[in-house]
Amino acid sequence: MLTALEQGVKGGCWFRLMDKVFAELNLFVAARRVVANKGAAGVDHVTVEQFDERLTSGIRRLSQQLREKAYRPQAICRVHIPKPGSNETRPLGIPTVRDRVVQTAVVNVIEPIFERIFAEHSYGFRPGRSCKDALRRVDGLLKRGYHYVVDADLKSYFDTIPHAGLMARLREQIGDGSVLSLIEMFLKAGIMEGMATWTPEKGAPQGAVLSPLLSNVFLNPLDHRLAQRGFEMIRYADDFVILCRTAQEAEQALELVREWVTANGLTLHPTKTKVVDVRTDGFDFLGYHFIKHRRFPRAKSLAKFKEAIRVKTKRGSGNSLKFIIADINRTLRGWFAYFQHSHRYTFETLDGWIRMRLRSILRRRMRKRGRGRGTDHQRWINAYFAEQGLFSLQTAHALAVQSSRR
Repeated sequence: MLTALEQGVKGGCWFRLMDKVFAELNLFVAARRVVANKGAAGVDHVTVEQFDERLTSGIRRLSQQLREKAYRPQAICRVHIPKPGSNETRPLGIPTVRDRVVQTAVVNVIEPIFERIFAEHSYGFRPGRSCKDALRRVDGLLKRGYHYVVDADLKSYFDTIPHAGLMARLREQIGDGSVLSLIEMFLKAGIMEGMATWTPEKGAPQGAVLSPLLSNVFLNPLDHRLAQRGFEMIRYADDFVILCRTAQEAEQALELVREWVTANGLTLHPTKTKVVDVRTDGFDFLGYHFIKHRRFPRAKSLAKFKEAIRVKTKRGSGNSLKFIIADINRTLRGWFAYFQHSHRYTFETLDGWIRMRLRSILRRRMRKRGRGRGTDHQRWINAYFAEQGLFSLQTAHALAVQSSRR
């Protein structure tokens, strides 16, 4: 199969893939990945730890069921999780552990096939690519004078992917009916939400292992159409922007997107999709807000970060200051690893806000009301928190800038 990936297959369509899916070694590798990712139990209440305890027998049973075409996916448990920085929620589908293993085994087999045809400017859920690669591409284009941006938003994309259109794209590369039937069974698996159960007529559930790959498969023709017209698109899953040199080009790109989206059964969000001039309006992409030649964490990203810090720095905390600082340092380091390319003012402001939270705790312990202010800055100077080991975003940014210049 690796040789064929390099040389291509006759007719460009792949047959005899099911034997690779149900191979015990493939299922074992898939199971190890699922166990490592942990996650909640599905409708059968079997946890990853319980599945792992009976791994060998479980793998053999799955392999046999797949070989004999007796395997049937179980219903997906749907829950709603809060969207960061808002009061809205996002539906999340939780397949059973056994189904996550089989989906991972399918991805192991078909992902290399589609990787060959995916567009260069697609970054989401692809091996060897990340958000940082997409952001780096945006930065490069902005510096080259691409100041007009089509900021597009596909409304409820994962829940509205048409099954017929998706299966048609899969058939262009896959000729193995057993694999196609297995994928279709996953798409049509029942959804259980509370006491209600229904069969979806469209969509690929967020949370399912297969969904990210399938979402890329469906949007791949749009990627190539825009590239053929000469437009600079950067896409991460269903989040994409198109950078142009003129407002006229941006309007043309948006019209092309509108035509394709409508023809393929999707919907653009009427208020979130727009053309902006980055020099005056700015736009959000992958957690950042871009405006002029600068970027900052977007408002929702900052709100999520501050809420995480608030939870760990409650004034009534009974933990020692060193414990609190060690706890928030884990959040600070992780957040900085992603947002270190923000404008320097971001870090100075946040450092001051975090020290204010810590001063408020110390003030409370002196039986004083309110947050840290006034003489508290002299009582507990900035250097005091540095001595206690507090991670400084401003210092870390200065070191990162200095390192990059070298």
